Amino acid sequence: MFCACHLADRLGDLMTHRRFLFVLGSSRTDGNTELLARRAAEQLPPDVEQQWISLAEHPLPDFVDLRRDSDHVHPPTGTTPALLLDATLAATDVVIASPLYWYSLSGLTKRYLDYWSGWLRTPGLDFKAAMAGRTLWGVAALADHEPSVADPLAGTLNNSAAYLGMRFGGVLLGNGSRRGDVLNDEDALTRAKSFFTREAPLARFPHEAGGA
Repeated sequence: MFCACHLADRLGDLMTHRRFLFVLGSSRTDGNTELLARRAAEQLPPDVEQQWISLAEHPLPDFVDLRRDSDHVHPPTGTTPALLLDATLAATDVVIASPLYWYSLSGLTKRYLDYWSGWLRTPGLDFKAAMAGRTLWGVAALADHEPSVADPLAGTLNNSAAYLGMRFGGVLLGNGSRRGDVLNDEDALTRAKSFFTREAPLARFPHEAGGA
């Protein structure tokens, strides 16, 4: 389990070394979203550390919202929550790789983000301050050829990043339904080559960006 007393040392290390955490939110392995994410990851410099965690292989227990409970200060326990918390805090860049399910994130991915709510209330952790300035990315495969249908997914990630004061690099989209289809999407494969080199500005809520 991550120790808050080591947070300052971790943050100092993160200033000089990039570490990418790829959170795979598909219910199957080697799906189109994972294939696209791995193509993009191949372009990262060799000195950039990568950690890949499949939420299907490391299922999180149901998240229980205890904000109105007298014991809400107790953080979620268990091996998998601890693994994901440590990995999240160790990363400079968090990549949410989720296929488009009903026009948004998969259930596995949404549960991972729900756990962020618990970490926000973990005593001594200051999860929000710890995540500020880091970068959130998205990768998603969808069966539709119209990219705008993935706007709810992109909005969820952008707004989550905005709330935590993170940077947001956008979402790499690829088309695919049957396993391996995305490898036939030449436009997506081309975008993957430079996806992680693109600018990742500080995320802003739509109403804030609209008022600029």
